[in-house]
Amino acid sequence: MKKALAISVVILMGVMTLHAQISDPVKWTFTTENINGQEADLVFKASIDPPWHLYSAFLPAGGPIATTPWFNESDQYELAGDVIEVTKAKIKFDEGFQMDVGTISGKAELRQKVKLTGTGPTTITGEIEFQVCDDATCLPPKSVEFSFTVNADGVEATATTEAATPAESAPGKVEAADKNAANTISGVPALEDEKSLWRFFWLAFGLGLLALLTPCVFPMIPMTVSFFMQGSDSKGRGIFRGLVFGLSIMAIYTLLGVIVSVSNVGPNAANALSTHWIPNLIFFALFMVFAFSFFGMFELVLPSSWTNKADNQVDKGGLGGVFFLAVTTVLVSFSCTGPIVGALLVEAAGGLALKPILGMFGFGLAFAIPFTLFAIFPSWLKGLPKSGGWLNSVKVVLGFIVLAFSMKFLLALDPTNKILTRELYLAVWIVLFSMLGMYFLGKIKFSHDSDLPHVSVPRLLLSVASFSFVVFLFLGLFGYELKTIAPLLPPKSPNGLDLTQKAVYGGAPAATLADQEGCTPVKYADMFHMPFGLNGFYDLEEGLACAKASGKPVLVDFKGHFCSNCKKMEAAVWSDPRVLAMLRDEFVIVALYTDDRTKLPESEWYTSEVDGKVKKTIGQQNIDFEIENFQTNTIPLYVIMDADGNVIGQPKGTDLDVQSYISWLKSGL
Repeated sequence: MKKALAISVVILMGVMTLHAQISDPVKWTFTTENINGQEADLVFKASIDPPWHLYSAFLPAGGPIATTPWFNESDQYELAGDVIEVTKAKIKFDEGFQMDVGTISGKAELRQKVKLTGTGPTTITGEIEFQVCDDATCLPPKSVEFSFTVNADGVEATATTEAATPAESAPGKVEAADKNAANTISGVPALEDEKSLWRFFWLAFGLGLLALLTPCVFPMIPMTVSFFMQGSDSKGRGIFRGLVFGLSIMAIYTLLGVIVSVSNVGPNAANALSTHWIPNLIFFALFMVFAFSFFGMFELVLPSSWTNKADNQVDKGGLGGVFFLAVTTVLVSFSCTGPIVGALLVEAAGGLALKPILGMFGFGLAFAIPFTLFAIFPSWLKGLPKSGGWLNSVKVVLGFIVLAFSMKFLLALDPTNKILTRELYLAVWIVLFSMLGMYFLGKIKFSHDSDLPHVSVPRLLLSVASFSFVVFLFLGLFGYELKTIAPLLPPKSPNGLDLTQKAVYGGAPAATLADQEGCTPVKYADMFHMPFGLNGFYDLEEGLACAKASGKPVLVDFKGHFCSNCKKMEAAVWSDPRVLAMLRDEFVIVALYTDDRTKLPESEWYTSEVDGKVKKTIGQQNIDFEIENFQTNTIPLYVIMDADGNVIGQPKGTDLDVQSYISWLKSGL
């Protein structure tokens, strides 16, 4: 037993430098508000000590633990809608999980509306599950019990501090938000920060400029500007009408954003749009329609009566005529701008209410600027390039981009990536962008394309860029991270080809521990795996037995499935060839997962001397062992022991300095 082995463990003062204490940086309070008849809001508030942070309630699949309330089933109440994350999460790219995740620091608040179905006071109980990390360490997932007593006349809310570490999904519990939905966001976070909104604004602005270079819009610029100048007694009047035209264009597109924003009723709707398979399937189909329209398969047109009515109003002149000229321009150009605007609105629908408004404002601003500038400086019209086949080429290029981007909506249909693996996803992109490169070279032609007698320098450079991107994508098939586009891709498959692991070995043979008697892992070997092809154990007793047989020291790695910093250490430090060589040749590695929820046979349960609770899972027993012997619950924690379980040197936490980690390993030898 691990407990017996711990008798000889020597606790060193150096552990104090590693948060050598039981960290509990989150304090919860539970209240109830907005009681209206049989309905009430359950309010979950957290106070988070710096520098720790919680994770958002809405996270991508394969990431850390989301902050989620679980409710005990009862016929006295029912949940009205999904959990609402009141506190704005900060979206950042997590190096450990290689994805965008939402984090909350300082204060956090979640709300869940409930509807009482019984009479008299109703007690609502459950647990709120969460995980906290800082820049150096993480804590295993934890749950805190809550209890609300709600009645029609008043409210009494109490909170308990009973906690299970790690949290278990106990039978008979339901979650405030659908667990599968909350953890399958396909690259579109449910909440965004200010930087994300501005990125979307500039994306929309850029697409607005690009829309001007389509065959439905570009030829309209000189015709529209000529309208401004007709009947003008002065240049100033033409400029004024051009400004009114530009502002009208912006107002029309911004109004579209407002309509989408009003229909988006908050984070729950955003989360549903981002995670549920039905809207994502619809979005995928829409993107396919947009792409095929750009390829010339058909044109998206609005009813001609709309255009005729708007055009009739233009003849009346005045400012009203200028406004209806803007309406006519929007309607006539719809076959080219419609797919772009539709794609932007679909993307914006999965975010904050401000996102579609800001996006459409950016698109309208970019769309209106040239018309206004040419109205002010009509002589610039002479410098415009002539219309031609290049305008249709812009549409085709947009078609390829839209088709590639549509793939991300399929991720919600296959959240476990069993079918749409990273390799298949990248293969589709490689084919699409290879075809785009061939299109630039004139090897592929669509229905509305002009003949290409020769390849111009710009097309040549664009083809080079396309094929260079293909080479970049090709590296992803062999395990390379592709960090610049990682948020759009499925996570790496543990069974996929990964040459990055073999590269860091420098061609050295695999570990030979398994060839020695007593050094074959048995317990949990079918459940867990070591990074970089290393051999190791997942049970301390087996690891110590191998240490005795091989004469090597044991490196105990307290880690977690949901620990970002653990993954950072492996990616930044363990991947170094010098570190790998030492781990492979000089140590017996024992990985102890402190957040694993696998329930053990009842014969292996025991009552902890730390908190007096029965430890039933692999994770509970491993974290209990860490707390009892090292007075800390932070991970990662690295400990070197001899074959008798005696600690050698000082335990070590997160240290991304490779040379420092090598020196620590050498000190243990």
